[in-house]
This record gives sequence, C-alpha cells and structure tokens, in this order.
Amino acid sequence: MHRASDDSDKLESYRAKRDFGKSSEPEGVGEASDRGATFVVQKHDASSLHYDFRLEVDGVLKSWAVPKGPSTDPREKRLAIRTEDHPLGYADFEGVIPEGEYGAGTVLIWDRGTYRNITEKEDGLRAMEDALADGHVLVWLEGEKISGGYALQRIDDKKDQWLLIKMNDAEADARRNPVSTEPRSVASGRDLDEISGEEANER
Repeated sequence: MHRASDDSDKLESYRAKRDFGKSSEPEGVGEASDRGATFVVQKHDASSLHYDFRLEVDGVLKSWAVPKGPSTDPREKRLAIRTEDHPLGYADFEGVIPEGEYGAGTVLIWDRGTYRNITEKEDGLRAMEDALADGHVLVWLEGEKISGGYALQRIDDKKDQWLLIKMNDAEADARRNPVSTEPRSVASGRDLDEISGEEANER
C-alpha cells in the first residue's frame, strides 16, 4: 500500500524549489479557500508543454502533471505524474515563471471550477486523503471546459504515476478535443503567447 508522506508542512517541497524574490508564484502563507472544493487545470509551457491538474484537498492543491492534458473521451487514458502539493492561491496564478527558476515558462489557467468527491466505500464516501493514499480517486468536476466524472488511478507507486480517465457519463464526448480546440485561458481569455508577450513588455 502506498503511504502518503507525513510532513508537518505540506508546502515544504514547493517552497524549497522556488525563489519568491524572482518568481511571482504565491508563497502560500495564511491562505484560506472560500469557494468550496476547487479544481484547476493550468496549461504550462515549461521545458515541455503539459497540463497541471490540481484538486483542493485538506488545505493544499494536490497536483499532477498531465503531458497530453485531460480528455473528454472515456477510451483515452492520460498519464498523470504526481508533483508536489501547491498552495491554494496557485489556482489563481497565471503568468511567466522566469528563466532559470523551477518550472520556468508560461502558465495559463486553462480550466477551473469546483469538484466533489464521489469515491465510494461500503458505508458511504471515502475521504479524499484516504482515497489518494489508496491510489484510486473518483471526482465529479464542474468546470468551464471539462465536467462530469473523472477517475485518477495510480499505476506505479515508485514513480507516483497515475492515469486520468474520463468516466462514461452524460458529460463524456469522444468528438470533443478541448485541449486542441479551446487553448485560451478561462480567466483572462489570453493564449500562452499573449501572456508571455504582455509580461515581457512590462519588464
């Protein structure tokens, strides 16, 4: 069985990798969420383009890097690699991480909304922390681009690799490919080039 790390500060790894004097990413101090259980998908043009899928759990954003982004087709199983927990404020981060810093590149808020846990056990719902530790999570998303049920299934304990799979429900649509057809930010309406260009002009 996979055991979650017992860390007194869940953001220790996140902060250790970043120089907040150079990066405008949030430090995550004294944050609180008033939006319910948040999810966000951020398009991240770093050393390789990928999508960061994040779920609010127990005061932080549990995070996975999804190289091909989320799908609306239940037949497609998207690789999702666990990364360090992020602060809740990261759900609102859109901008450029400077060259030379961890994760350098442009970040765009590709989708966001709320979610609910639908991971069941014999006598009701399984707590998110327990489901994550067990490596099997079911959530219902209410986003602007993607919605409905999604499964996260761990496939490799050592590498902490998972699969992100759209569940076969009314929101599934094999004809859609939102990663390709809907590239712009749901927060600002900008694309990656516009975000990086505007930040370059502000320097």
